[in-house]
Amino acid sequence: MNFPEQLHYTKEHEWISINGNVATIGITEFAQGELGDIIYVDIETIGKELTADAVFGSVEAVKTVSDLFLPVAGTITEKNSLLDSQPELVNQDPYGDGWMIKMTVSDASQLSDLLDVHAYKALIGA
Repeated sequence: MNFPEQLHYTKEHEWISINGNVATIGITEFAQGELGDIIYVDIETIGKELTADAVFGSVEAVKTVSDLFLPVAGTITEKNSLLDSQPELVNQDPYGDGWMIKMTVSDASQLSDLLDVHAYKALIGA
């Protein structure tokens, strides 16, 4: 299983990558494996300012629907439009083409509340 070291992780299995004050967010390889085949990604929060831990969308797999939680506060600026027609990208490449949203971070200090790769591995027992 892949755990990119440069990312931050949440206990709800989202990952976040930061470049300046722009963040890219998706779900981890572990999460997509637990969910199974992803058939739909629903994100209708573009342009909204949300708090950390707020639900920014949901992902539907063959057997379940799961909410997606924002790791840090900010404004959702973009969703991955490829997922509209190819939701399976989340399964195939969760840290690359399967990213879900981009956002402008309003409080970068919240990153210190997230898990590093070692803490995330410990969380899932890897």
